[in-house]
Amino acid sequence: MLRALIVDDEEFARKNLEILLEEHCPEIEVIGEASGKEQAKAIIESSKPDVIFLDIRMPSGSEGFELLEEVENKNFLVVFVTAFKDYAIKAFNASAVYYLLKPIDVDDLTTAVEKLVEAKKVFSEDPENFVTYFRSLKDLSQNLLHNKISNRIAISHTKGLKIVEDDTITHLEASGNCTTIYFEDGSRYLDTRTLKIYEHILNPNKFFRVHKSHIINLDRLTEYLNEDGHFAVLKGGIKVPVARNRVSDFVRTLKENS
Repeated sequence: MLRALIVDDEEFARKNLEILLEEHCPEIEVIGEASGKEQAKAIIESSKPDVIFLDIRMPSGSEGFELLEEVENKNFLVVFVTAFKDYAIKAFNASAVYYLLKPIDVDDLTTAVEKLVEAKKVFSEDPENFVTYFRSLKDLSQNLLHNKISNRIAISHTKGLKIVEDDTITHLEASGNCTTIYFEDGSRYLDTRTLKIYEHILNPNKFFRVHKSHIINLDRLTEYLNEDGHFAVLKGGIKVPVARNRVSDFVRTLKENS
């Protein structure tokens, strides 16, 4: 059972989310509601929730992030409840955070709660994960409040959370509904996000989806081969297949970037 605090300046929004959680998410116990930052801080300090469902537009546009910055004991998870779309979703995904778009879809809510339960187990095993997690949230707040595009990506893996610079990624490969991410030092991590999500959040000027199962870092490309198939060759001799229907776009991109 995860103990939850709902923070939103609109009473109807708070009550609606509480009802949805009670009806569809038995893993969640709502222990309180707050209409603003100061009230939320007091409840966090006294009740120590496991998760906060946080509206990040209440009411100034930055108050939600200020709350996260000012809380001293940062040992809870956050689900952003927001009307933001487009650019904000890209920033949320890059930060590996959970978010719900208003109006809240029940399936999205139950999926988020399932992920919260798993994350809580992993984070509890190593409290250092919360330090990394809140560093990622700080990056997120800077990106959203200043409309910045960051090259830092948070990756959820079996032991917790890791923040990486996208320059260190050589290529990515679909693994079912997950993605294996390969790095220049030879390491790799399995993330629960799909390759399609990574195609959306990675810089399109730097990364190219050469195949339904592969994205490459163009800065790591050394050669393109079209004998016995089509292949992108990366530094270290790594060969990645290029799908036939992606060849023309791939070649055009190489010419534009040369």
